[in-house]
Amino acid sequence: MQGIRNVKRKGRKLNMAITVNGEKIDDFLIEQEAERLRPEYEQVFEDMPQNEREKQLYDWAKENVVERALLNQQAQQCSEQIPSAVIESALAQLHSQYPNFEQLSDEDKRKMREAAELQIKVEHILGRVCRDVPEPSEQAIRNFYDENSEQFMSAEQIRPAHIVKHINWQSDEGAAYEAISSAKKELVNGAAFESLAGKYSDCPDNGGDLGYITRGQMVEEFDDAAFNLGVGEVSDIVRTRFGFHIVKLYDRKPAVLSSFEQVQDTISKELKDRLCRKAVEDFIDQLKDKAVIEES
Repeated sequence: MQGIRNVKRKGRKLNMAITVNGEKIDDFLIEQEAERLRPEYEQVFEDMPQNEREKQLYDWAKENVVERALLNQQAQQCSEQIPSAVIESALAQLHSQYPNFEQLSDEDKRKMREAAELQIKVEHILGRVCRDVPEPSEQAIRNFYDENSEQFMSAEQIRPAHIVKHINWQSDEGAAYEAISSAKKELVNGAAFESLAGKYSDCPDNGGDLGYITRGQMVEEFDDAAFNLGVGEVSDIVRTRFGFHIVKLYDRKPAVLSSFEQVQDTISKELKDRLCRKAVEDFIDQLKDKAVIEES
């Protein structure tokens, strides 16, 4: 991947020109693509120094725009006639995305229709590229299953119940803690958890039973308490941002490896998708090898 000289720092314009087979690429398209990529990109590469991160972001944005231009040029050379009904269907989806579509000028509508037709042709070209990609063999699927078994583990599940006193504008922290402490004392003295949920809890339904949950469905402090309990055990008072809780664990289902038969179709699709992506990458690389791409 070639680097971009004089790359833009956020808020400054790129200072370069790119042409692809004689077609000038507007700097704005690279700017636009960089901003589209930015949220996820900066999250993934947050530990990279900012100047390096910004340069790589614009390198990738430029690469995407160049590849898109090559595909569009390929589609423009395609003599395939797209049925009007297919184009109208694509435009109908655009109508829903752009409420002011009907207010566009006839010229803008014509350009949008041409863009929709071009995109359909691109999709057809890529579809043909993937058409001859073979189905993965059962041995390849099984090898993937054996080598990536951790991906096919069902999450550990627990079934907790809780007595909770919320902290909000109706109940301050002191009052909530006093109530939850009273519930805890009665539990120590032998009272049934379910009856105390009905007596004290702000969520008394089903005796506080939350059903089966996996880690991450509740806030971290609750998870830490609940997942470290043995079946039948009751926690100490737990503080979360919602208030005070006492947790009881009713049941635990350990993580279980899904059988090969259960995930065979999913793996087959994933491997086929990978082969398709590789075929598309190879096709685009072939277009690049034949293209004249100039930067100045």
